[in-house]
Amino acid sequence: METISPNIFVRDISATIEFYKILGFNVTMSVPPDGGDYVWVMMNNGSVTMMFQTFESLGEDLPDISRTDGGSLLLYINLKNISAFYEHLKDKVTIVAGLEKTFYGATEFSIKDNNGYVLTFAEHI
Repeated sequence: METISPNIFVRDISATIEFYKILGFNVTMSVPPDGGDYVWVMMNNGSVTMMFQTFESLGEDLPDISRTDGGSLLLYINLKNISAFYEHLKDKVTIVAGLEKTFYGATEFSIKDNNGYVLTFAEHI
């Protein structure tokens, strides 16, 4: 195994693209490829890749995937310069847990994205 790229189901891809642009992500692939009403996009920031797909595009396929926003999922993203990243975001997103040093030595903070998913950003020094 080399990487993992979550494919997260959302109701509004356009709003999701705009939210993740605030976090520094850019669209690198999409369906359809020339814009319009997206049903799937891939976004990258450095070596982190996230994919977003509409619930509607699932149709009746994969019935075990929950059609509920937020889900039971927390994405843990390692990065450098966490304090500067936190300062850049703190007034633009919903902060769930503020910047703090953990008992295991990481500095972390958590946010909620526009779909209800929790993202924890961490720096291990």
